[in-house]
Amino acid sequence: MAEELTYEAAREELIEVVRKLESGGAPLADSMALWKRGEELAAICQGHLDAARAVVAKARQEREQQD
Repeated sequence: MAEELTYEAAREELIEVVRKLESGGAPLADSMALWKRGEELAAICQGHLDAARAVVAKARQEREQQD
């Protein structure tokens, strides 16, 4: 199984993918491959953000239970 990218690494790669797509000029097949990779990277980033939100929500809930 491939090692999961960190949020920062996935975000940086996603920025590069978007830059390439926005510059235009790539053949359709290349653009579609970039788009697919961008979707994968966006999902990785979203997963990291969702996990971080869950940690914060759990910490808040635990703090409220202590009060």
